[in-house]
Amino acid sequence: MTLNGESLLEGPRGRRLCLELAMALDPDIRLMVFQLGYDLDSGRGTSRVLLTAVSADDAGGPRFSPSPEGVAAGLAALDLTGLTDSLLQETLERSVDSARYWQEPDGEDVLAGLPVIRAALRPLAGQVLMAPGVQWWDEGRGPEQWAIDWRSAADPAPLTVPRPSLAEWVARVRDGEERAVHELPTDPYAPVSGGWWSVPPGPLRTVGRLPAGLNLVEDSLGWEVASTIPVRGAGRTLEVRSPRDWTSLCSAFPLDVTASRRHDWFRTTGRDGRWVIPDWERVAEEWDAVHLTVLGYLSGAGRALPVSPGTATVIAGWDPDSTIWLTDAARVEAGPAESWVQESQDRSWHQTH
Repeated sequence: MTLNGESLLEGPRGRRLCLELAMALDPDIRLMVFQLGYDLDSGRGTSRVLLTAVSADDAGGPRFSPSPEGVAAGLAALDLTGLTDSLLQETLERSVDSARYWQEPDGEDVLAGLPVIRAALRPLAGQVLMAPGVQWWDEGRGPEQWAIDWRSAADPAPLTVPRPSLAEWVARVRDGEERAVHELPTDPYAPVSGGWWSVPPGPLRTVGRLPAGLNLVEDSLGWEVASTIPVRGAGRTLEVRSPRDWTSLCSAFPLDVTASRRHDWFRTTGRDGRWVIPDWERVAEEWDAVHLTVLGYLSGAGRALPVSPGTATVIAGWDPDSTIWLTDAARVEAGPAESWVQESQDRSWHQTH
């Protein structure tokens, strides 16, 4: 996929990365985004503590009330001299961490999707993709990979590398879909939730970079220790570098999940209609592994992607730069697992000995 700012801004995760970067570079933008994000959040008043910009001199005056146009003006004047590769990694992690596909987008995602903000983010997005440290965002799967076990290597239970069980997973998805057809309401606004991911949880997943991959995790459970197991894989790897790569996969191997995903994916995308994901058992007949690049994730995850007239799909529950192994083409390398611990203050990871 060609690296360009517009492709980055096509996806909610790409827009959020750019907005997070602007917030990190300019405290005034951060303050405006925080307030507008609170105002635009569907859970306003229930999940956040509101901070107001009121000093002792103006106590009792009107509450600070920014506008999207004010944020856009700040973005137009943004000083990019503080843009570094480490800051880009941090904002990528924050974008991934804020992804959610089982409820409405949070206020910052809503703000970043407004036309006036998206237009104002274009120059920043272009600069992001010119940074040397992001060129790997479009790279394919490398031969050296790591599986992550979210336990210490000292845990008495053995560290294991899972193996595919795609037939069982597809059967469960079909059974769940059949039950949902008969038991769940067709009203997308109904307060119903269920399975929302589009990739199977059972097969081996690997990452291509450490320690970066330890923080690029959607819906994290807040793990603070991890063990990484070196893996070397061969075979046929399908690269998902763009939304089109994903929709082509869904078109070739469709698995209907309309009834079971209807409510969650309506909340996260605003679309009501037929939904499909790949039939991973059939995909495995042609591919040993499927790798999602960082740019493929940023441009495609969390949005309704059209597959055919009346049918769409969502990339959900799949971390950037991770590979799903559909067959036994991956092999564990000789040598001990590496132990990692996360620092509580800055969420950085370091190896332990």
